[in-house]
Amino acid sequence: MNSIATGDFPYIHGFSAEEQSRLVRQARMFETQLFSHIDYSESSRLLEVGCGVGAQTEVLLRRFPNLHVTGVDRSAAQLASAERNLAATAWCEARYTLQQADATDLPFADRSFDAAYLCWVLEHMPSPARVLSELRRVLSPGAVVYVTEVLNASFFLDPYSPNLLRYWMAFNDHQYDSGGDPFIGAKLGNLLLAGGYRDVRTEVKSLHLDNRQPGKRKQMIAFWEELLLSAADQLVAAGKVDAATVEGMRRELQAVRNDPNAVFFFAFVQARALVY
Repeated sequence: MNSIATGDFPYIHGFSAEEQSRLVRQARMFETQLFSHIDYSESSRLLEVGCGVGAQTEVLLRRFPNLHVTGVDRSAAQLASAERNLAATAWCEARYTLQQADATDLPFADRSFDAAYLCWVLEHMPSPARVLSELRRVLSPGAVVYVTEVLNASFFLDPYSPNLLRYWMAFNDHQYDSGGDPFIGAKLGNLLLAGGYRDVRTEVKSLHLDNRQPGKRKQMIAFWEELLLSAADQLVAAGKVDAATVEGMRRELQAVRNDPNAVFFFAFVQARALVY
């Protein structure tokens, strides 16, 4: 979901102003669930890999006033947007540094940080194991790391929407063919253990919206439509879907959004680990 931070592989959502705005709204929508069990109260120097437009950076600085956050991203456009967003927020002043960098070759000395944060980032990277290995190098012993990632196989929407399902599979295929991994959330435990981390824990977090939360359900389906359509041009250009499927998906999502008995479900995985 977030900005690509390494390599020359295309970011499936693009870098438009609309996408940058979506990332800010995404951070706000998912904040409560993302940060329910995150604790950086004992940390002071945090590295955020794939900081994108600074949406998560703002949340980190607001929730943990002891932190100074160094955000890295491969995209100059995203970093410029992050600078604008953070500079306009009073509590972020003098508490962040932004730097263009490749996540597999970080420009920092060993043991430079005592915490790290990655969110919706490894899914876009062709070498997540290399990223986690390089990250460990710049972290001090005992540093805490939180990694949150997608598990796209979990997505479910009712009523049945055949165009949406065709599009969703094409979306995942394209991300996989582009060097990413839309199912990486389930693999975080193995990746962190192999990367030399200890005390690895994972938690499955889910969004299950039905008639109990109709307003939130409608908002989430509208957001999901925006997220999916952000990749439409790429998918059509790559021959993964045709224009008729895109339009069919759009009609189905609008119908589901207005259905009084719609169900939305999506799960993702958050891992916590320490550095030896």
